[in-house]
Amino acid sequence: MRGYDSWDDRHATMKSSSIFRESSDKTERWIVTNMARLSPFVLSSLCITIFFTGFFVFHQNPFISDQNFLTLHPQIDPKCDLFKGHWVPDKRGSLYTNSSCSTLPDSKNCIKHGRLDRDFLFWRWKPDGCDLPRFNPKEFLNMVRGKKMSFIGDSVARNHMESLLCLLSMEETPKDIYKDGEDKNRIWYFPNHDFTLSTSWTKFLVEEHERVDGNKTGTGLFDIDISKMDEGWFKGLPNTDIAIVSAAHWFFRPIFIHRGDETLGCIYCNEPNMTQLSPDQGFKLVYSSVFKHINECQNCKSDLETIMRTISPAHFENGTWDTGGSCRRTSPFGVNQIDLQSNEMKIRTSQIEQLEVITKGDHKGKKKFGVLDVTRVMLMRPDGHPNSHWGNKWMKGYNDCVHWCLPGPIDAWNDFLMAILRQLR
Repeated sequence: MRGYDSWDDRHATMKSSSIFRESSDKTERWIVTNMARLSPFVLSSLCITIFFTGFFVFHQNPFISDQNFLTLHPQIDPKCDLFKGHWVPDKRGSLYTNSSCSTLPDSKNCIKHGRLDRDFLFWRWKPDGCDLPRFNPKEFLNMVRGKKMSFIGDSVARNHMESLLCLLSMEETPKDIYKDGEDKNRIWYFPNHDFTLSTSWTKFLVEEHERVDGNKTGTGLFDIDISKMDEGWFKGLPNTDIAIVSAAHWFFRPIFIHRGDETLGCIYCNEPNMTQLSPDQGFKLVYSSVFKHINECQNCKSDLETIMRTISPAHFENGTWDTGGSCRRTSPFGVNQIDLQSNEMKIRTSQIEQLEVITKGDHKGKKKFGVLDVTRVMLMRPDGHPNSHWGNKWMKGYNDCVHWCLPGPIDAWNDFLMAILRQLR
């Protein structure tokens, strides 16, 4: 139902409706009175004129069903790099608010927890040389009707899924059908579209074990085996139609990397007689194995669509997460303010290179792969994190400059996701 800004608006509308009805009644009486006087030729001309007037006045072609109308989405130039561009002001903001999304997690509800500025909500990503269509919940749900989509990765993957969930909730309220004991793995179902949306939490994508001390307390040192996938997510892959794969933030700690019984090296371990690996080298080894396992998965669906999301940057300033680092900025960076030689960009390049080995080399198969390249895009959004506005009772004094506020810049990832799904099909 239409809303009115004031009683005067409603009264004026009712008055114009009355005038319109009176005019319509007069027209109808004139047609009835004079119809018999019209020649067959004039009568047929009048009918044709009325028909085509209605055809062009209506906002939607009456011959196009709602379903077909949804498929007439804006076409994107395949030569356009969606991920090279800049942020521009946008008065429309997000499709949802922190109060309209019933599934919004408390730790991402920055406004509820005291964030006062709102400028970070009113920016939109603009690729150079083309336009990125806005996310359309109705069209997206029709695209994924009857499908199962899984976000595979760490808590930032979960953050992405939560953004998509809020956007889709504007069209249909999902059912929460599963949550594990630690609230790391979730499943939501959209019955009207037979669409299942889930998260599968994993630190490294591959099999991992944390070393423990004599008291069986975790030491923060990890051993990972790139020859084996983490069964937590890989066992569910055969039932998946669309997999969004990402993992990054657990790699910035001491990690010993193995391939079966062979030790390949370590990250941040400083062990003698041990090959020292940089984080981007570690990513190369892990993602190479992950993509190979997905591509060669015999039990997986032949038309499985895998979208790899590149690393999402953190924006700690004046310290790290545990030494007082914070992210207090309130506006985006320009392209000339970001470091294109940063560790995040090196890791992003490593991730993409390993995917290209699968998609362009001898390993190419029927399965489809795509890239959601958010690294450079999000390096420009130091203003989008919760910082101190995340309501954590157990870690007061620590700022969150890794995850993203909802609503916020992370919603643009779903603009990209929708465009990538279109391209894959």
